[in-house]
Amino acid sequence: MNITLVTVGKIKENYFREAIAEYQKRLSRYCRLDMIEVADERTPDKASEEEENLIKRKEAERVLRHVKEDAYCIALAIDGKKYDSVALSRHLDGLVLSGKSSLVFVIGGSLGLHETVLKRADETLSFSDMTFPHQLMRVILLEQLYRCYRISKHEPYHK
Repeated sequence: MNITLVTVGKIKENYFREAIAEYQKRLSRYCRLDMIEVADERTPDKASEEEENLIKRKEAERVLRHVKEDAYCIALAIDGKKYDSVALSRHLDGLVLSGKSSLVFVIGGSLGLHETVLKRADETLSFSDMTFPHQLMRVILLEQLYRCYRISKHEPYHK
């Protein structure tokens, strides 16, 4: 399985970098993982809805350059489908069994994802009704992917 994370913005804090590196190492036993960061746009204070949409569109153009046509794209969005860890593991196993060998997960920037990314996505996934910083969301996603593999392989993992 090839998994790619396409994310908007850079990781600034060392503790996030360290957590991401740890899960990248753990996941290397199970899949090929690529992480692609695209530049985020500066959002001016009190930006209008039109300005925010333009910013999201620019970020979307950068994101979509890295989503291959044959990849199964999962965009993280607050209104996406929610799974518990076991159900997500089964869902990902089902994608593999149906011939999807390349998954792309997309995490937007501070304003979220532009509609063009959401339209390209094969599905949207939500981890909560709450909003998380995109840097933390990377760690959460990687941890859940690792948990999914452990569940799928019937290997122990803390609950």
